[in-house]
Amino acid sequence: MNTSCLSLKMMSNIILGEIVMEKALKEKLEAIVILVNDVMVDPDIDVEFCIPEVATTSDTCDVSGVPYILVKYVVSEYTQPTRKIRLTEKYLQSTPEEIANLVTFSIEQFKTEIDSVEIG
Repeated sequence: MNTSCLSLKMMSNIILGEIVMEKALKEKLEAIVILVNDVMVDPDIDVEFCIPEVATTSDTCDVSGVPYILVKYVVSEYTQPTRKIRLTEKYLQSTPEEIANLVTFSIEQFKTEIDSVEIG
């Protein structure tokens, strides 16, 4: 086998590996969206997703950056603080269930912080 044929085979294996990794990441992100939607049933919390090719429910979604979840706590008509939870590479090393739990915990913590400011 000559060198150019070997190089081509290596390149095609690399590309195939990247496609498989992208598919696995997309499936993981889809699972996260489903899990977060199932867990977050709170009338005061709006959850929007900015995950290109998976879920982009945010009107201001920046599809060029890191995927994120935008959380809006509707305290009143005029008070609606938000928090952006970025799904960085470090986050995405965990299982979808672990990530959904971290996101849910972050949302609950955010809500507690806002409540303490509003009440206190």
